[in-house]
Amino acid sequence: MEQIDPTLAETALSLWEEAKLFLKGLFLPWRFYQVAILGGIFGAAHVARSLTAPRVNDWLRSREGWPLWRMRVAVLLRQRIRVIVFVIASWAVYLAMQQMTWPSRSYLIGIAATLATAWLLVGLATKLIRNPLLRGAVLWGAWIYVTLYVLGLTSEIAALLESAAFTLGDFRLSLLTLLKAVVVTVLLLTGARLVTHGVAARVEANRDFSPSMQVLTIKVLQVVLYAAAVLIGLKAVGFDLTSLAVLSGAIGVGLGFGLQKVVSNLVSGMILLLDKSIKPGDVVSLGETFGWINQMGARYVSVLTRDGREYLIPNEDLITNQVVNWSHSNEFVRLDIHFSTSYDDDPHAVRRIAIDAAQTVERVLNHRAPVCHITEFGDSGVHYVLRFWIGDATSGLTNVRGAVYLALWDALKDNGISIPFPQREVRLLPGSTVTLAGSGGGANHAGSVAE
Repeated sequence: MEQIDPTLAETALSLWEEAKLFLKGLFLPWRFYQVAILGGIFGAAHVARSLTAPRVNDWLRSREGWPLWRMRVAVLLRQRIRVIVFVIASWAVYLAMQQMTWPSRSYLIGIAATLATAWLLVGLATKLIRNPLLRGAVLWGAWIYVTLYVLGLTSEIAALLESAAFTLGDFRLSLLTLLKAVVVTVLLLTGARLVTHGVAARVEANRDFSPSMQVLTIKVLQVVLYAAAVLIGLKAVGFDLTSLAVLSGAIGVGLGFGLQKVVSNLVSGMILLLDKSIKPGDVVSLGETFGWINQMGARYVSVLTRDGREYLIPNEDLITNQVVNWSHSNEFVRLDIHFSTSYDDDPHAVRRIAIDAAQTVERVLNHRAPVCHITEFGDSGVHYVLRFWIGDATSGLTNVRGAVYLALWDALKDNGISIPFPQREVRLLPGSTVTLAGSGGGANHAGSVAE
């Protein structure tokens, strides 16, 4: 561990002396007046925000036809009315005082106006970062940097951070280098995310790409851009990537043994995207799970069911287990329903009535006409199967079956066709007795013999 640089204490002491001088200077007459003026500007900005915020809210509610991005920008500005008013008013007062009095008598107001402007711009720019933790870190880091830059303390703070360092062999890492690495990497990752989102929007809008190829293209682009952002960020601040390659190889071997399932799911996900066996929007059945592919991730596939449940199925299960893809090559699905009629009914009429009944259901396809066949002469009646096609399996299967059953019931009733049910004949052997319900006292009656 490296000893603390002897200039570290001197630099810190120098900064402390400058801070004390600055605080003492605030009590000088003209600097005190400037602080009072800034307090008055802040109070006026607060009053302006209280008066204008309700009117701005009402005005924004009436902008229903605005694009989403414009509405978001308007909301961000509405949330910062007080800062915006403070910036405008402080710059106006600063410029006026520059013309009417000595420049030194508006020095603090100029610094406050510059800082408020920088803080406002930084706050708006960091809204592009979606991760709340990362956004907060970048926000506060940028605020601290611009504050030091405006106050002219960047060189002193840089020397202080550079003095705080440790070494490991030939490798030396200071706080300044670490901060630079974090800042550069965050900026590159943010840029990579913006580029990825832009390319993803174009790829998803291109109908020449299949859904699976769209997902594969976006995932590969994300991996390449994010990896490049991290490597460029490390290289930009002087890290030796050759030693990092050796270290990453050793870590990779360890992860290969400890994360076999994770790696298997990642590889299975790539295979699914390449062979196009399933893709977003496909209707699938896996065991007792029936639904459609909502999203394909690097580790799992999201399957959304009709009852609103979302199953996260590992990619490996889709490779190794039997999966029914109802819409793999096309979106048409054939459904069968079984029913029976009496032997007294004409089977030719039954088939025609069943087909006509199925065609009355809205979701049944007419260009793939339903068919009805006799499957068996059963014990109680003639058994039939009615087959029909649908093109929207994502809307459900049970509901369309129920609609066809109901239409078939109405059609059979309207045409006087009966649906048989099992009937049993009870035969009593000679000498048997039976007790009739409601005969009172349980009297025994001799049963008749069926010869």
